[in-house]
Amino acid sequence: MALINLKKEMAGADVTVETMAQFLQLHRNTVANKIEGTSKFTVDEAFKIQERFFPGIGLAYLFKESDSPSVKAG
Repeated sequence: MALINLKKEMAGADVTVETMAQFLQLHRNTVANKIEGTSKFTVDEAFKIQERFFPGIGLAYLFKESDSPSVKAG
């Protein structure tokens, strides 16, 4: 299940998958798969993302899974 709120906030803040991957020291495809719901972020990764890129936004909102991975924020 895709993380549509995270995708929406990334777009609004001009945070790219590449930027997030570099920050987390992960491959770009790994981060993209986690955002799309193919795999999941660890709790530590989620906290790091929230603290670094979205300090004013709650974890529950950012990492809420959608029922439809094909839904696009826009």
